[in-house]
Amino acid sequence: MLIDAGISCRETEKRMKRLGLDMEKVKAIFVSHEHGDHITGIPALSKKFQLPVYITHHTFNNCGLPIEAHLVKPLLANQMITIGDLHITSFSKKHDAADPCSFVVSYNQINVGVFTDIGIACNNVLHHFKNCHAVFLESNYDVEMLDKGGYPYHLKRRITGGVGHLSNAQALELFVKHKTPYLSHLILSHLSKNNNSPELVQQLFEANAGSTNIVVASRYNETPVYAIGVGNARVIVAKQKLRKHELQLSMF
Repeated sequence: MLIDAGISCRETEKRMKRLGLDMEKVKAIFVSHEHGDHITGIPALSKKFQLPVYITHHTFNNCGLPIEAHLVKPLLANQMITIGDLHITSFSKKHDAADPCSFVVSYNQINVGVFTDIGIACNNVLHHFKNCHAVFLESNYDVEMLDKGGYPYHLKRRITGGVGHLSNAQALELFVKHKTPYLSHLILSHLSKNNNSPELVQQLFEANAGSTNIVVASRYNETPVYAIGVGNARVIVAKQKLRKHELQLSMF
């Protein structure tokens, strides 16, 4: 599961329940960066379910979160951490935060990339994108909508300046040029409420999808649960068992 820890602990539990999933399936929290829209729900979630929080030293020092000391676990770039049968690899990315990371979650040679809050598709992103069977990819803003919108100039510069967010065009270029033949699902996420349109993003990527299933993640609701397998991808009905060698994912 990819949980946006900017939502409350109670809302997280509700969304898991609607998917037919138990919170016992969540074994750890990995923090990509310290911005408040991603981390405010972490202390309550971690404390209630005694979940370890993997976080880099600089991110922890800049986040100000009251996480129980015994639950704080060190995280380094280019490190692989094993949680049960999953292997989580972190890597540095371009974003205006203290020590931002993105992640690839691997199971049985299946790789799922988590590439959000990235200013540009740097070499690290390109390297990992080319090996993924499914990807959560940021498609944050439409250039024209941002340019004509009401954001102040300094905020527009921050978003587009290489350490902010990926535009629809940048995300599409990454997808078209570097997707693998076996990329079964592209889940487009972190769409700006003010400077983007889910319908626009769906249309842009569907036109270039090929054999990849295009999913635009809602700002307000969880996505369905998908099963990703080598040469096999499908949507899982709640509580249905995974087939052998599949990796389960959803986003909210």
